[in-house]
Amino acid sequence: MVQTVWVSSPGSWALQGSDCHRQGKKRSWRCRFVRTIIQHPCRRHAPKRSRKARMLRKIQICLCFCFVSGILYEISLLSSCVFSYLPMAQHYLTPEQVLNLGKSIIFLETTERLEPPPLVSCSVESAARIYQDRPIILFMRGLNNETALDLNTSYAAFSLLSSMKNVFIFPLQMETIFQETPLLQWYNQVVPEQEKNWVHVSSDASRLALIWKYGGIYMDTDVISIRPIPQESFLAAQKSRFSSNGIFGFPARHKFIWDCMENFVLKYNGNIWGNQGPFLMTRMLKTLCNLTDFRGTEDHSCQNISFLNPQRFYPIPYPAWSRYYQVWDKSPSFNHSYALHLWNFMNRNRKVVVAGSNTLAEKLYKTYCPTTYQDLIQNAKHRDLPDPEDVE
Repeated sequence: MVQTVWVSSPGSWALQGSDCHRQGKKRSWRCRFVRTIIQHPCRRHAPKRSRKARMLRKIQICLCFCFVSGILYEISLLSSCVFSYLPMAQHYLTPEQVLNLGKSIIFLETTERLEPPPLVSCSVESAARIYQDRPIILFMRGLNNETALDLNTSYAAFSLLSSMKNVFIFPLQMETIFQETPLLQWYNQVVPEQEKNWVHVSSDASRLALIWKYGGIYMDTDVISIRPIPQESFLAAQKSRFSSNGIFGFPARHKFIWDCMENFVLKYNGNIWGNQGPFLMTRMLKTLCNLTDFRGTEDHSCQNISFLNPQRFYPIPYPAWSRYYQVWDKSPSFNHSYALHLWNFMNRNRKVVVAGSNTLAEKLYKTYCPTTYQDLIQNAKHRDLPDPEDVE
């Protein structure tokens, strides 16, 4: 007879003990979906054992108990560390370990700022809510182990995001990301201080390398998710015959993304905004198929790549971007959309969501990122109110 003990259930996050090791005081863990089975024979009529055999049996039972207790202890740590970034904690997951879980939703912050503004927080939160079974990763250029020490207490948005169970916040280390890609040679030669559009160019490169290496979906930090994207390999049409690079998804090692990285280097011109971004995606897609105008809300397909209708992410086109910050008589349903791009690059006057304004953006915040709305928008309004004792 065989007795089976289920240590972890299918679909749960667990740590595989054989992949764990110690190096000094640091401990590295490989986290993956595992289903562990411990089997041992059960004898109905075991012969009487000697005293030495009974002692060995007791030692075996104690060791098994310690082993199982250790596993249960590590699982208990997952609720506080596996879905958040704790730079100086004893137990933490590396970016590669999280990305290797597959199907990540990736955001990038290539400026040096450490406090995510409400729109960034809303984008990450909405993705975390829509894709609850997938890792949501925010890479931040200005983050490192030193600057991360007090972020949870110093910045409300950072604390808000890091508390979400499937959100990870990691430093953006470009040299590491570009390893084993055509972009490494370009990165080693380029001088960021002399680049006119370095924030955008470095982001364009990083998103390509990450999606090629690990697969998943890349999203700009001004994209609010409203329902899951069903396609795995897709580009988003900003308009007919023109692709954006603000949101796209592919499995790891996809040839199209590799070709894009090669073209990035071959046709590099940092002085032209978008040359390594939407223009790159568009010219590479044109090498595969003949792009035609969209009719209605249908999507196009080209060599197993879905070219998604502008309604999926850009129902409000960039010339009308300010409509997100206006009051509508009747709010649109966005029934044909998977996510909404709020065109933050066009927002030169820095329009923001204000509690009680009844704008379309405020309604989106309330629906798809309610925690951000409550903590960063409503609380900010309350903090700005004068103390009644100070009013004469």
